[in-house]
Amino acid sequence: MIQPQEHHFPSSHGDICYFEWGRAGEGQSVLLLHATGFHARCWDKVVDAFPAGTHVVAVDQLGHGRSARPEIKDWAMIAGATAELVESLGVIFDVAAGHSMGGHCLVQMVARLSDRVSKLVLIDPVIMDPQVYHNAPSYSDSYEMVSRRRNSWTGPNEMFDRFKDRHPYRLWDPAVLRDYCEYGLLPDKEGGFELACPPKTEGSVYATSATVDPYPLIDSIAQPVTILRAPQLEQKEAFDFASSPTPPELAGRFANGTDIYLSDLTHFMPMQDPGRIAQLIIRG
Repeated sequence: MIQPQEHHFPSSHGDICYFEWGRAGEGQSVLLLHATGFHARCWDKVVDAFPAGTHVVAVDQLGHGRSARPEIKDWAMIAGATAELVESLGVIFDVAAGHSMGGHCLVQMVARLSDRVSKLVLIDPVIMDPQVYHNAPSYSDSYEMVSRRRNSWTGPNEMFDRFKDRHPYRLWDPAVLRDYCEYGLLPDKEGGFELACPPKTEGSVYATSATVDPYPLIDSIAQPVTILRAPQLEQKEAFDFASSPTPPELAGRFANGTDIYLSDLTHFMPMQDPGRIAQLIIRG
């Protein structure tokens, strides 16, 4: 595996960390935006499966990874910081892919910078039914659940051992789970480690998931858009984060949208089958 270069960009919302494989102009350029609570290096195994010479930029979005962690008040903050970064790079990406929250933020970014991305791949994006944005429900239960997550660890090995047999992590490719743990912790002030996306920050992202209505922005996107969609699971006592948040009809809202339903995968499809998702991203 080729290790990426780590870079930092001073956005108006705070420092944004991003990782880069290869160089622009040497092959296809791909932009990758992760999901809520994750980080740029969760894409490592997807990047490994891209054709040799592919230029890749994967972003630690605002509040995540090694980027700044201000209070997240709405998703426009997250998308805005990423848009400022992409504008500064001066790269025209052949394809940009966003997973979950990353898909929503990618729509915001492309609506603002329409000439910087040729094709979009939205991987089970958190773009919900239109009425959600007109009458936003309370996400207090999700906030409380996520904000109570364990935040103190001795290191990545303890985190991996803790998660490997638990849902939904047991569905993941173990190598992706290793990357999630390895790069998802930062040193704390007591000789241990803490989550790079603090639980309360992650909770605030869930709590603000209906703050930006993406549908007026969707109307402005003319590029080809491929939506990779997982099944919507029956919800029982506790919310199952492996369920798809994406309406089946979403692809039809785009001028040039294509729906690909992956019935054997879940919302965490890049973590389950990174090679397959890599092929679908490159194909656009």
